[in-house]
This record gives sequence, structure tokens and C-alpha cells, in this order.
Amino acid sequence: MDTIKELREETGLSFAQIKKALDEAGGDKEKARAVLSQYSQAQAEKKADREVHAGVISSYIHSSGTVGVLLELACETDFVAKNEEFKALAYDIAMHVCAMSPTSIDNEDGQGEETALYKQPFVKDGSVTVEQKIQAAIQKFGENTKVSKFVRYAI
Repeated sequence: MDTIKELREETGLSFAQIKKALDEAGGDKEKARAVLSQYSQAQAEKKADREVHAGVISSYIHSSGTVGVLLELACETDFVAKNEEFKALAYDIAMHVCAMSPTSIDNEDGQGEETALYKQPFVKDGSVTVEQKIQAAIQKFGENTKVSKFVRYAI
């Protein structure tokens, strides 16, 4: 039960999903995390074709005042867009853009995966990519979620 609570605090997923992952992983917490990651990826693939008509625009200005980011994180409904955790995700991704200087969302500019936002290790947790972080949000909120656009300004 403590493991379920711990994973619930980390992921925000339902007890049922976490229990199912733990059962599948034979009670091993690390294996359960991997199973939950696979669940997230599968959920994201199922919802990828859904239209996103709502979202938030988040900004991040570095403490030096010389670098700033505007980022649009889109979702399906304004109900999710108004959620504080969704807004926090948008802010964290904007901070990531500020720190890591991606040039595209998913390598659409052809400059390589190291400059693609979705392929970069997430700045606050290098064990996951930005894409995996978004997939976890799709699983958590139950809606398609994606970065629509961003712009990074630097002096």
C-alpha cells in the first residue's frame, strides 16, 4: 500500500492503474514505473488524432532577464486547461525551452533530435524526455495534449 501511495504521489495516476502496473511488475516499484510509462505511451497514441482546441500560454523569464520563452500547450477542453497541474506543466516546459534552446517541437526543421523539444531529456528530470512527460499528462488528464508552438527570445 505504501508503494501505491508513493507512486500515486509521483505520477498522479489512479490507484487502479498503479495497482495493475504493480501486479504486472510483480510488486517491483521500478518495473511498475516502466509499465506505467508504457501505459502512458499507449494512451498518447490512442488520443493523438483528437483535435486540441483549448490550452494555455505560459511564459518563463530567466532570472538574468536576458532569456524568455512563450509557449502554447494545447489540450482538448478548457476544463483541463484551467487545471493548476496543467498550467504547471506548461510553465515547466517553458523553463525547459529557456534552458535547453530547442529549435523545433519534433525535429520538423531537420536539424536533428538533439535540438527537438520532444526528444530532449526533461530539464527537471533527466530520466524522461519532454515527450514522455507529455504522454504522462495525457494519461493523467485523459486528453490529447501537445506543445503547439513556442518562441525563445535571448539577448
